[in-house]
Amino acid sequence: MRSGFVAVAGRPNVGKSTLVNALCGDKVAITSRVPNTTRRRIFGVANGPDWQLVLADLPGFQRPMDALTEKMQETVDGSFEDVDVVLLVVSARDRIGAGDRFVARRVFSLGVPVIIAVNKIDRLKHGHVASQMKAAATLGDFHALHPVSALTKDGIGALRDDLVQLLPEGPRYFPLEQTTDLTTGSRIAEVVREKALHLTRDEVPHAITVEVDEIGDKVVRAFVLVETESQKGILVGKKGAMIREIGSRARPEVEKLLGHPVFLELVVKVRPKWRRDPKMLERLGL
Repeated sequence: MRSGFVAVAGRPNVGKSTLVNALCGDKVAITSRVPNTTRRRIFGVANGPDWQLVLADLPGFQRPMDALTEKMQETVDGSFEDVDVVLLVVSARDRIGAGDRFVARRVFSLGVPVIIAVNKIDRLKHGHVASQMKAAATLGDFHALHPVSALTKDGIGALRDDLVQLLPEGPRYFPLEQTTDLTTGSRIAEVVREKALHLTRDEVPHAITVEVDEIGDKVVRAFVLVETESQKGILVGKKGAMIREIGSRARPEVEKLLGHPVFLELVVKVRPKWRRDPKMLERLGL
């Protein structure tokens, strides 16, 4: 039995969470076009007949700007202890530059095997992908280099096989039916936040967090928290249209998680400077 932990590292917006979801065959992490969508370490679990792959989806490397981003970077720095493999993700759609090299220096210094995934190859010409592969190959002494598309699942099977081959012998760390370490409440909160991210823009997404207040047989209530009254106005929308749309998009996924229909009640509240409040961050599990 092979089992172990793989840290998924990279700069923001290279598709780490989408890649973790593809490798696990289940949606364990939310995704959006907003950089730094992932705020905490999330374990995604993939199982085979004689192996278990535990993937640690991490926030992107960044320079801390407030208590929240400081916590996020601390999460990244502390997540490389006792990992068996690092999966370094770069984007085929962007120039491989200083940010990628900074992350690479960190992960190649750990003394564990590193596999590089060049993600987002879908709809790109072969010549462009080849040049990106060549650039990625200069990042360090890698074990393997894989061109993949987390969106279309192209190359995912071969990447998973290579990761599994690097795992040591060990036990199943999670039950077979479990695909993530997140609680049901945390998964619901993340689903609601994802839909809010998809529908808002500018600085509003970074100021949004979600706290689940109640999970009942018929009703799920969650607070959507922002930092200013103007942000609240945007999230509520004209005559409540925006928050209703967020709820409408989130409810099917919430019902799938719970296994039965519910009424999803979303309440928008203002929590000034919550991103700078250590006690609030602790309460939110960040």
